[in-house]
Amino acid sequence: MALSSANDPRFADAIKRAQEYLIRSQSDEGEGIVREDPNYGGIGYGSNPSVRDLSNMNFALQALKESGVPEDAEVWEKAIVFLTRVQNYSETNDQPYAGDDGGFMYAPNDSKAGKDELGRPRSYATMTYAGLLSMIYANVSKDDPRVQAAVNWIRQHWSLEENYPIGKQGLYYGYHVMAKALKAYGEPILTLADGRRVDWYKELSDHLLSMQQPDGSWPPNEADRWFEGDPVLVTAYCLLALEAGYPK
Repeated sequence: MALSSANDPRFADAIKRAQEYLIRSQSDEGEGIVREDPNYGGIGYGSNPSVRDLSNMNFALQALKESGVPEDAEVWEKAIVFLTRVQNYSETNDQPYAGDDGGFMYAPNDSKAGKDELGRPRSYATMTYAGLLSMIYANVSKDDPRVQAAVNWIRQHWSLEENYPIGKQGLYYGYHVMAKALKAYGEPILTLADGRRVDWYKELSDHLLSMQQPDGSWPPNEADRWFEGDPVLVTAYCLLALEAGYPK
């Protein structure tokens, strides 16, 4: 994404090789993983090939989309298979652990928000925004039931104060992926479940700018999980959120 945003032809070969690396990282028949496997189509940490998760998948799909991988590339169709299996939407998720609220979990049958009373992985905000963005980047129509189910979850759990339902854990990461997902969805006004109409970018940007410190940074997250105690990281997340959602 960084090299692509520079718009410099000198980086073309590096970008192409990076695209090829990410595509090779996707789990598929080449690794002996059949389509029925919940990990099929996923991307995870290279250091632990047994884990394929939505967070790594989302960053990879952002990189592929924003660097110009064509819409008809196989990577998108395979990604949709994985994305469908990390969504709590049993209408389309064929796995027994699927719930029905339309939100997303971290990995197949795994959530950083724990399990619900029926033992199913809970949906949570950061992964639901990541799932929504990934679906749209993978060329799923905004009218598709999976996309609408994710948007409905967001309408019910909209918050700038927490990464619902796990409090402030991962909150800054959430601002970044929220802005990208809602910008990709393409609706400047979000109608919440209670009927309130939210100009989501204005509310997000006002909130973030109110938090900026005199030295230009953003304060570390008091819930220091996923390295959000680092002001450099959280400042980067906030700048990405402000830029990503800015009306152009």
